[in-house]
Amino acid sequence: MWYVFICEDKPNTLALRMKTRGAHLERLNALKDQGRLFVAGPCPAIDSEDPGEAGFTGSVVIAEFPSLEGAQAWADDEPYLAAGVYENVTVKPFKKVLP
Repeated sequence: MWYVFICEDKPNTLALRMKTRGAHLERLNALKDQGRLFVAGPCPAIDSEDPGEAGFTGSVVIAEFPSLEGAQAWADDEPYLAAGVYENVTVKPFKKVLP
């Protein structure tokens, strides 16, 4: 089943986010290589593709896991969470309808 990960950044964590980005992308690329990643990306703090120093307010990931427990375990092992970038990560089942 698909699961959506709604990740919220702590304020003023752009430098920490950039420092931890490699480990974060490594995990997402592993899901992509396994054919389990639907979409992933950050939420800019301003209405811009490149928010610069404004940074990001969080991220959204939609990926496939065998269970909610497996998805939650993956989220709990997130480098951004361990580094203190994410303040909160919510994991919910997701049903793709369109397109």
